[in-house]
Amino acid sequence: MPPKKRPVTKSGLPRSRKGVKLRPTELGPRELALAEPPPEVAELARQVEEDGGAVLAAYREPLGGHALLFAALPIEKVERTSFQRDVSDAHVRKLTLAMDRTRRYLDPIIAVREDGKYLSPNGGHRLTALRELGAKAVLALVVPEKRVAYQILALNIEKAHNLREKAIEVVRMYRDLARLGGTPKEADYALELEEPALATLGFAYEQRGRLSGGAYQPILKKVEAFLELPLAEAIAERERRASVVLAFDDAVSEAVAKLKERGFDSPYLKAFVVARVNPLRFMKGAAPPFDELFAQMTKRAQGLDASKVKGEDVARSGGAPETD
Repeated sequence: MPPKKRPVTKSGLPRSRKGVKLRPTELGPRELALAEPPPEVAELARQVEEDGGAVLAAYREPLGGHALLFAALPIEKVERTSFQRDVSDAHVRKLTLAMDRTRRYLDPIIAVREDGKYLSPNGGHRLTALRELGAKAVLALVVPEKRVAYQILALNIEKAHNLREKAIEVVRMYRDLARLGGTPKEADYALELEEPALATLGFAYEQRGRLSGGAYQPILKKVEAFLELPLAEAIAERERRASVVLAFDDAVSEAVAKLKERGFDSPYLKAFVVARVNPLRFMKGAAPPFDELFAQMTKRAQGLDASKVKGEDVARSGGAPETD
């Protein structure tokens, strides 16, 4: 089936997607190069040179016109941020073998400078592969604004995370942002954290690595919102909500155990129980508050009568398997 074509305007340009507010700059290709970078970028270029790196170009990106550097950095001065996903050895192996065969490195990382080091929010696998191959330098897009390091989860769409990876990366980022102090509220970091359900799931995954978050995420999306609290205070509330989700998970697991005792054997038992106790399917209008909903669902899961469940009920449930 051919890809669906986007509707266009009278001028032939694609129509803006819903929710997109960006109006890009009018900068053409030749206007992106910077012969004289703005002061903050010129200072960053000086620091890169002092750190033993080399600035290859200064330019503006075409959407927002933000100035940045294309630079070669000493690889020993580049580190991955503490909040990005863990490095996968299998991924590094594939990347290393590909680089070995092609004898090329063509995918610059993003980096921000901090205390003489360069932190990359998206380059853990490439850095590891380059180090294994003995490279002395890494090519990077060096961004003056440190906050971009926290926005990379929203930008890193092509290399998809699974739910657990994404939620854990959000909670690591959450803790890192909270350490910065200040008064910004959780809601001020909506772009960086992507969605409030991920924050609650991330704190839950920290305590239970094999949590079936995929079964709970659609429910959380209905009842979660970004908190109007400073991050340092919001952490306690997110941890509390995570404990509520874990208590529900315990009740669901107990219900699944009852079904298995009755002879049911399906990878969708947990999804079946969640669907069975979830009242949102039958509700019109706004969902109830977080605590009210989870208290109701936990009570229903604890009281589930396995003797009244029929095989065709489970067969119809389908849904996501128990683990992510």
